[in-house]
Amino acid sequence: MSETSILLIEDDEDIREAVHQLLSSENYNLAIAGSGEEGLEKMTDDTDLVILDIMLPGISGLQTCERIRKVSNVPVLFLTAKSQESDKLIGLMAGGDDYLPKPFSYAELLGRIKALLRRYKVYQGKNGTAGNEASEEMRYLKDGNLSVNVEFNEVIKDGKNCELSDIEYRMLLTMMRRPNQIFSAQMLFEQIWNEPYVYTCANTVMVHIRKIRMAVEDEPKKPKRICTVWGKGYRYEDRKVSR
Repeated sequence: MSETSILLIEDDEDIREAVHQLLSSENYNLAIAGSGEEGLEKMTDDTDLVILDIMLPGISGLQTCERIRKVSNVPVLFLTAKSQESDKLIGLMAGGDDYLPKPFSYAELLGRIKALLRRYKVYQGKNGTAGNEASEEMRYLKDGNLSVNVEFNEVIKDGKNCELSDIEYRMLLTMMRRPNQIFSAQMLFEQIWNEPYVYTCANTVMVHIRKIRMAVEDEPKKPKRICTVWGKGYRYEDRKVSR
C-alpha cells in the first residue's frame, strides 16, 4: 500500500470517479469528499496533497483552502472551470500551490500531482530522515529577526512561525541563499516550478513574492529584504545572512 495520501474535494461525480481510477492505478491512498466541509473533516496530518475544486456547494474551494492554510502547508492543487488570469491569481492568493483549468487531460493532472508531491516530500522533510543526526541538527539561515530552516519548511520571524506554502518557502530559500543576486521572474518560475515560462507566469511569481513579503517583511509595502529591481526581477538584499 502506498504511503502517499491524497484528498480530492470535488462535487462532480464523473470527475471524482475518473480521478479515483487514475490515482488507484498509481497506488495512491485516496480520500474523496464532495464539499469543502466534508473535505476539511477528512483531512488528516497524513494528507500529502489536496486536489480542490474552486466551485463547490457550501463553502467555496477558496474558503476551504484558506481554512487548510490555517493548520497545514500541504500542497493544494486547484481544479477550476475559470480560466481567466485574475481567477488563477485569486486562487494563489488563497494559498494554492498550483491550478489546472477544466477540461484537463488526466496525463497532465498526474504530472502536476507527481511534481507537487516530489517537491513536498523533498522539502518538507518527509523522506524518513527522522532520527538521523543531520535531521536533529537543523540548520538555519538567519537575517536579524528571521530564521529559515534549510532542510524543511520552517520560517520563523520574531519567534513565531510564518505560514508559507511549499512554493513560497522554496522561493525565499533560493533567494536568501544567494543574496544580492537578481532573479528574473523567468528564472524563479523555471527553477521553482520546473516548467516552461510564458509571459503570464510573471503574475504568478508576483503573487507569491507578495505573500512572502507579507510574512517576512516588517513593512511589506516598504520591503527591505525582498526588493524589486525594476525591469529585471527581484533580489534578497544582503543583510549579512548567516547560519
